[in-house]
Amino acid sequence: MYTEITQQAKTAVCELIEAANLQKGDLLVIGCSTSEVGGEKIGKGSSIDIARALHEGIVPVLSEKGIYLAAQCCEHLNRAVIVEAEAAEKFGYEPVNVVPQPKAGGSFATTVYEHMKAPVAVEGVRAKAGLDIGGTLIGMQLKAVAVPVRLSLDMIGKARILCARTRPKFVGGVRAHYNEELL
Repeated sequence: MYTEITQQAKTAVCELIEAANLQKGDLLVIGCSTSEVGGEKIGKGSSIDIARALHEGIVPVLSEKGIYLAAQCCEHLNRAVIVEAEAAEKFGYEPVNVVPQPKAGGSFATTVYEHMKAPVAVEGVRAKAGLDIGGTLIGMQLKAVAVPVRLSLDMIGKARILCARTRPKFVGGVRAHYNEELL
């Protein structure tokens, strides 16, 4: 089971990186209910083992490409986000004082926090793309114009996944012309 979850997470992240055209230094937010991945109702079956399996599929890909991970915490921490201190500084996010735990932050955010070099929590981010595993509602962590992304898979474990990339806002009127590469 864990090997399959690791592979599904890796596949999802690789496809999302490509679809969103993420580059070195970009920020990818991931919200995850390990309960849902394991077939339980959100918040009712938090699993560090599932979180570790997801982490093993996601983090090596992001590290290789130089993409920052932003792990969204659960509602008990008001959807705070765990990032590397370097990313918080780069993007101008002010750290807040909280350390996620499996029942207050979630198993995925806890696992990410435990494995980062210099983790900090911030109140929110504006990521270029996002992966929602199990209905954790990551929309508040994305830049202003989110565009749905369909992947080759729609589940990780037993959890539905939804992905989005962002694009710049369109400004102007009927005479405006747009850069097709930014769509």
